[in-house]
Amino acid sequence: MSRNKFTGLGVALITPFTSEGAVDYTALRRLLDYQISNGIDFLCILATTGETPCLNAEEKQNIIDIVKEKVQGRNIPILLGMGGNNTAAVIETIKNTNFKGIDGILSVCPYYNKPSQEGLYQHFKAIAEASPVPVVLYNVPGRVGVNMTAETTLRLARDCENIVAVKEASGNFTQIDDIIKNKPADFDVISGDDGITFPLITLGAAGVISVIGNALPKEFSRMVRLALNGDYQNALTIHHKFTELFKLLFVDGNPAGVKAMLSSMGLIENELRLPLVPARITTMGEISAIVKELNIKC
Repeated sequence: MSRNKFTGLGVALITPFTSEGAVDYTALRRLLDYQISNGIDFLCILATTGETPCLNAEEKQNIIDIVKEKVQGRNIPILLGMGGNNTAAVIETIKNTNFKGIDGILSVCPYYNKPSQEGLYQHFKAIAEASPVPVVLYNVPGRVGVNMTAETTLRLARDCENIVAVKEASGNFTQIDDIIKNKPADFDVISGDDGITFPLITLGAAGVISVIGNALPKEFSRMVRLALNGDYQNALTIHHKFTELFKLLFVDGNPAGVKAMLSSMGLIENELRLPLVPARITTMGEISAIVKELNIKC
């Protein structure tokens, strides 16, 4: 039996901003209500899609408090982004964090300093030993500059009881399948890419930490559940329905695409913090046309 609570559709929560550049807490509450009422399974907060490097400590705490308030009394686990490229600093942050209401941490591979596989192993082993809550590894070589191999992931899965899953965003099917094939029974693989969630679930993945789930929680959670239940034909129909949208949401970077979509749906302002900028006008027009075609109701 898996030790991992983070299965099904997890939403990589965006951070809405006002036109003046402040965090839009009203829009955040509205967005959370929309997602929760449309069937999400868990929330991943203060990670890449949330523009976390551009938030200050007070804003981060306010977001945590609002998310906790919204999920109170509901069976919606909270996965908190908590990683970095300084192992000691990450451990210090863990020690100084109040984990009441937090169900786990998502910890990204160290970026910029490009550690070896042994360095990755020792980094995550130290984090797992320090964390009072379960740890989900996050392998995203396109962002951090280093790929955590299947061998390293499996070694951590076997050696560290507190490491319960990996969010795999390498896009390397051979590598991901290797992890799924050889992992311990109580360790899960979570898709880190919306566009390949369906095929990864057919291989044995347990769900997704999704960007598109911000805007389409009802539709995407249905696809995920159908696939997890083995109804691949109906799941594939929904997957194909969103193929073009998957591309559009990332053509100008994340979260620019999904923020353009949420803006066209009237849920948030189309604002990002530098160094990120909104999607191009042409991309926004194409996204708006798909939103209209899909007849999405908020």
